[in-house]
Amino acid sequence: MNTVTAALVGGPTVVLRYAGLTIVTDPTFDSPGAQEGLIKTEGPAIDADALPPVDLALVSHDHHPDNLDVIGLEVARGAALALTTLAGAARKEGFRGLEPGDVVTIDGPTPVTVTAVEALHGPRAIAAVVGPVIGFILRAEGWPTVYFSGDNALVSVVKPIAEAHPDVAIALLCMGAASVPNRGPVLLTLNADRAARVAALWPDAAIVPVHVDGWEHFSQQRAAALAGLAANGLGDRVIALERGVETPLN
Repeated sequence: MNTVTAALVGGPTVVLRYAGLTIVTDPTFDSPGAQEGLIKTEGPAIDADALPPVDLALVSHDHHPDNLDVIGLEVARGAALALTTLAGAARKEGFRGLEPGDVVTIDGPTPVTVTAVEALHGPRAIAAVVGPVIGFILRAEGWPTVYFSGDNALVSVVKPIAEAHPDVAIALLCMGAASVPNRGPVLLTLNADRAARVAALWPDAAIVPVHVDGWEHFSQQRAAALAGLAANGLGDRVIALERGVETPLN
């Protein structure tokens, strides 16, 4: 099986090397500071101008700055292909919009399929308020299947994804137990306990926590997230990415 690598930029932003492609998830490359009511506490571990040419940008949603910021938008638009929600593509020029179930094939020596899957950015009751989000499945012959959750908060959303894609071998989970005052005391992303329940859906998959650093509204930051996963018995399955360090995931 070919080796997938990942380098953590910060927050949900990872540079993946997969089947000959350079892929960036939820691009955020702005400096620290206030952004649309959220507070960014760390800059990117990898500057946008240090990136190689980006083949694919996977943007779970376009309307929150901790998932797509000003420089991140430039990175996504500079990619050969940028995928996001239908609503996001309607708002942002240069993106292709998908809804759950849509499949895109990227041709090359090893064709890569990208399948959009459901994500909910909090309880179903506030879905219309927080706006649409999607996750992604990457699949290529001879390569492990990869799941990027996007900002999903519900285990129940992932159960049918696992049933439809039981071969997921690497799961990048947006965690951090994100919470903001104007949404009340609800989780907008997975906490460690929920992430452990998601991990149980793919018992042999490597679990890669992202979206656990760089922002004040992540109420369960990196150390707490990793400790919570370990407390749930997942220590040997977790790959804790170091910022800016390219790391094999399989």
